[in-house]
Amino acid sequence: MSRRIQKVNQLIKKELSQIVLKEMDFLKKVLVTLTRVDTSPDLEQAKVFISVIPEEESQQALETLNKSIYYLQQKLNQRLKMRPVPRIKFMEEKRTKEAGRVEELLEKIKRP
Repeated sequence: MSRRIQKVNQLIKKELSQIVLKEMDFLKKVLVTLTRVDTSPDLEQAKVFISVIPEEESQQALETLNKSIYYLQQKLNQRLKMRPVPRIKFMEEKRTKEAGRVEELLEKIKRP
């Protein structure tokens, strides 16, 4: 991955995190964290991975974000001083669940 793509990923994550934190209102009390951003090499699309606590509400949080995607995209376009601004797409983070499961299994192995 090129240095430029890495910087774009960090910038999108930072700006979008602030927008979601300050301007998004979720129906239930949930903690939504943007875990990582994967931008395509041509800067056309950016996959934004989210983690939600409690996990049971992740689907509802994803739906809320996707309903507001045009608003969030506009806000991001205004904040970023780059062209083109990648189109964002929200996805559920699977890595954190997998890591949690691995930790759980390791703990079971450690116990006598």
